[in-house]
Amino acid sequence: MRYISNKIVCGALSMLALMGTTSCSSEFLKEDAGHLYSDALLEEEAGALQMAAGLYANIRWHFGYEWAYGITLYGCDEFTNGADLTSECWNTYDNRLNPQDLTPALGAANKNCPAVSALWDQMYYGISTANLIISKADNVSNEDARNKALGEAHFLRGYNYYRLFAQYGGVVLETEPANGTVKKNYQRASEDEVLSQVIADFEAAYQMLPTDKWRGNGTWTRYTAAHFLAKALLYRQSERCASWAGKYDKSADLNRVIQLCDEVIGACPLAPDYWDLYARWTGVDCLNEGLSEILMAAEHNEDNTTQGRFGNRTYNYFDPQFSNFSGGWVQRGQYIGGMDFQRCRPTEYTYSVFDNVNDARMWKTFKTVYGLNNAAKSDADVMSVNGITADQLPDLGDEGIIFILNRKDDHRFDGNPYGTFGRGGDVHNFVNPMTGKWVPNAFVTFQNGKYVLNSYTGNPSASNVFCGINKTADGSRTGEKGDAHRDVIMARTGETYLVKAEAQVRLGQYQDAITTVNVLRARGQWKQGEDRSYYTDGSMAFLTADGGMKDNSTANSTTPKKNKDKAGKTLTNADAYRVSMTHRNTYYLSTGIDQTTDASDLQIKSYAQLPAEDEAILKAVGATSDYDRMLNFIFNERTRELLGEWNRWDELSRAGLLVKRAKAFNPEAAPNITAGKHEYRPIPQKFIDTLQNPDGSNLSDAEKKAWQNPGY
Repeated sequence: MRYISNKIVCGALSMLALMGTTSCSSEFLKEDAGHLYSDALLEEEAGALQMAAGLYANIRWHFGYEWAYGITLYGCDEFTNGADLTSECWNTYDNRLNPQDLTPALGAANKNCPAVSALWDQMYYGISTANLIISKADNVSNEDARNKALGEAHFLRGYNYYRLFAQYGGVVLETEPANGTVKKNYQRASEDEVLSQVIADFEAAYQMLPTDKWRGNGTWTRYTAAHFLAKALLYRQSERCASWAGKYDKSADLNRVIQLCDEVIGACPLAPDYWDLYARWTGVDCLNEGLSEILMAAEHNEDNTTQGRFGNRTYNYFDPQFSNFSGGWVQRGQYIGGMDFQRCRPTEYTYSVFDNVNDARMWKTFKTVYGLNNAAKSDADVMSVNGITADQLPDLGDEGIIFILNRKDDHRFDGNPYGTFGRGGDVHNFVNPMTGKWVPNAFVTFQNGKYVLNSYTGNPSASNVFCGINKTADGSRTGEKGDAHRDVIMARTGETYLVKAEAQVRLGQYQDAITTVNVLRARGQWKQGEDRSYYTDGSMAFLTADGGMKDNSTANSTTPKKNKDKAGKTLTNADAYRVSMTHRNTYYLSTGIDQTTDASDLQIKSYAQLPAEDEAILKAVGATSDYDRMLNFIFNERTRELLGEWNRWDELSRAGLLVKRAKAFNPEAAPNITAGKHEYRPIPQKFIDTLQNPDGSNLSDAEKKAWQNPGY
């Protein structure tokens, strides 16, 4: 990782010289005269590899701001918007999601709303640099260096066109460097042409890239290319391509998918424990960032070249707004691994798709307990206002916020036998029967057979109360809003299994698909002797005493008026961490089962008998044929395995499931999402407006409309 970071510096600088200004204008593929120096650089082994290393900087863009979730997770079945409406239109599909970049003047909640041109712009910047490397690489005499540079350039070009294809469909195909020319006349390629280019680039990368991570963690290898080549071939045989893909041999494509997946699975085995992928993140460049399962990651660390404009901001997006609704009992800070920007609120489907008793992935993903880290009110006030007794009073380190992830058919909380639920600022008297303590913020998911987790605020369609996920938590941050330093996983072998299983479903090999998925489910089971009530996440990087690689530089600092004990003493950040990170969850309170350390069983015996949680979902979407049932089952399993991992919109759109599942499970998206329109994004208008005909004349309104995707 260090090696890659150092190379990125030089590569990124070279890229800036090549790209010129960044806009979605006539210069979006332009290179200036700075490339003349780079041509000579590319004829040398070291120079070619240096330039290819610069390509890695392009992928960090995906995780720098709100587009990370806006274009990948919003408007689907797994997440809806919280009370913060920064990217609301991407979730609700209202008329603000149109070819114009949305600004406050045009109805955006604020200036951070993801622009429809953002992905378009950034993908073409990377493509342009890849084109230059590919065009000049033949001048490198050293075959090993030449193949490495070419492999990386083909991979990034394929990946960027894959992202463009998935979002927009047919786009501009440019595979030659601009060589300083300014073009205003472009042709829009067909979907077939774009996906064929993607497949060709991934195939070239697959043939040229080495199998080892020769640059260190984050290196794109033959197996990275194999994974994405398999995804591209699967895409060609998916529903969105059905109108034109008939000329390709379905069996050949899908069997190649299975062969490629088997190669990746054999060479890049799963991490032994689901904890290791995300929750056991112990600090910058920790060992778990080098797991064999990780096929592609956007590299970040403490080097300033991986921070700033496109630094890792993903820790902001998955937590509820705990510091706002907690009544002051839970304060935010860098000692809590995530910020409470409350962007991505899980839907009822997302909580219900898990077997909450037997699937450890649920409890290794959701953060259900926040430790009480500030004495917000006096004991006397708490007792008099909420009607509790002295022995029920909590102290620092007790539960400050809890989420009970029960099931719809769980009636233990009907009639509030343990007291009423509520937020820290509301009068309520819930006493956890397992601890005997009043909990300042206590929320149940289902009560009286109804979903109620969105009901604890005045607006269920924009609630700031929800149980979030921990996959981006980072205890190495040195400020509440500072950049995170952990890598962002973009592809892993866990998904490879699901790509293989879906190919098997599309071939009608339903029982084989169950066998494939069962491997993931075996890892997701509780192991013999495992403590089901234990919890951790990447916050642990804050202190060495809790497993971090080093103490956070702010550990001994104090923040006035923030965290205080009952005597009024201000806590250090280290003390605040110790009481915030309880390492407990609500497993037993949520499930109601007796304590156990037995192994659990998630294995499915037959595709004809799917788990109860899947059957309820299949009924909701009207899936009755074996094919529809199994395809939707694969996407249920994708949620359980890959929740929040940055590709849900692309995958649902590909499989023709986006509209149906958003309507069924996302109440905020359901009224507006439209089949035949919203499976694609609008082509950025500011690009279309700069286009000209070959004779230099501007496009007519009809010609501009022909460039645009249907319905926009």
